[in-house]
Amino acid sequence: MCGWTEEEFRQLTVPRSTLGTFSSCQRFDVDWNITRVDCGNRQDDPSSLNNTRLAPCTNGWAFDPSLSTIVSEFQLVCENAWQADLNQAFLNVGLLLGALVIGYGADRYGRKLCFLISIFGFGISGIGMIFSPNYMVLLVIRIIQGVFGKGAWMSAYVLVTEIVGSDQRRLVGTVAQLFFTAGVIILPGIAYLIPSWKTLQFSITAPCFLFLVYYWLLPESPRWLLSMKRTTEAMEIVKHMAKKNGKSLPQDYITMQLLQPGLEDNLSSNPVPWDVFKTPQMKKITLILMYAWFTSSVVYQGLIMRTGIVWGNLHLEFFITGVVELPSALLFYLTVDWLGRRIPFAVSNIIGGLSCLATAFIPEDISWLKTAIAIIGRLGITLGFEIVYLISTELYPTTLRNLGVSVVSSLSDIGGIAAPFLLFRLASVWTELPMVLYGLMSLIYGALVFLLPETKGIDLPESTEDIEALKRVEMVHANG
Repeated sequence: MCGWTEEEFRQLTVPRSTLGTFSSCQRFDVDWNITRVDCGNRQDDPSSLNNTRLAPCTNGWAFDPSLSTIVSEFQLVCENAWQADLNQAFLNVGLLLGALVIGYGADRYGRKLCFLISIFGFGISGIGMIFSPNYMVLLVIRIIQGVFGKGAWMSAYVLVTEIVGSDQRRLVGTVAQLFFTAGVIILPGIAYLIPSWKTLQFSITAPCFLFLVYYWLLPESPRWLLSMKRTTEAMEIVKHMAKKNGKSLPQDYITMQLLQPGLEDNLSSNPVPWDVFKTPQMKKITLILMYAWFTSSVVYQGLIMRTGIVWGNLHLEFFITGVVELPSALLFYLTVDWLGRRIPFAVSNIIGGLSCLATAFIPEDISWLKTAIAIIGRLGITLGFEIVYLISTELYPTTLRNLGVSVVSSLSDIGGIAAPFLLFRLASVWTELPMVLYGLMSLIYGALVFLLPETKGIDLPESTEDIEALKRVEMVHANG
């Protein structure tokens, strides 16, 4: 129109905020048929357009062409901005479903099979996102991606935990956390170099298919095979592991019952979710771990999103998140065998809770102290999250381990759904109110941990009787 530039057209048709920036969601309701502006009046005041009423943008939006995101692809802005939050919410719904569905499947059909199916499904759904014709289809695929993503993580973590001995579980947890942290550190760099969400999605999803070679490299859990009375298969795997490690097995290994104590269990070989409440001890453990997973997720994700509010730089936010988590992996490695699981588990959350409360009341003009305390709190919360991964696998019997971890960790998915709503709703009342909530939740969390049995140096339980034995051991220690 009139040969005007985009900037000149914007000057006449888009209102400004009190800060002088152009509105992203409103325009002047200009009737070009009756306006008094001609092509020579480019710098006129908008009031000269004969109508300064505001109207919504009905013909679409202009986005930065150098960056392609889901928001720009499906125009999730202004009155549609709330739909962008559904992307993460639907993923968490999928994670919740995956915890129950794949968790049951891994205890019924094996860790290895469920891992391979999950990693394949995760890759297919990730690629499928790229070809979503509309946002609703993308959200459905996000649910599917969550189901398989949770299944892959749970099956793999439980599998490696069951393969190694009690003295190596600390190392397994540390290595898993280090690789997760490395991913968090690397991802913002990849995202910065690949500004298209579709190309980025393909780049981080395609490598999933490489893990299918684990079919030939990864053994099934011998503990699970024994719990299913598949003794011959279990012994073949154990013999192969011993040979690769230059070890030999006693001839009477099975008759000595070194591998299979307590296989006669009062649990069915077809576990169901309510089996985690089978005995009073298991009920107590399950309820405490449920609260632990829920609080860990709400506080952990809330602190990440709050960092985005404070810093406002998405790439920098994720990088800082990864860097802060590196020391927590070292603390995990140094403490869980030296002090046991329970003390660092409780203390990390208590320190995290106190730090969140302190951060809320430190004046803004002492920014260095506020930042330092916030980082300490983040370290504590992250360390607690790492320990809850490990201790959850150590407090359920083999026939119920994957399902048990699935049930309690499903509360982290509910926490992930609730986290953004809690953060933004409370922050609208008072910016620091979420920190007060996080602090109180973490302090309660830390106190409840002392009610859990200590699992340092104890073999993974094979039966519910082994779980009850942990209670008796605690009573003996308490009586000195």
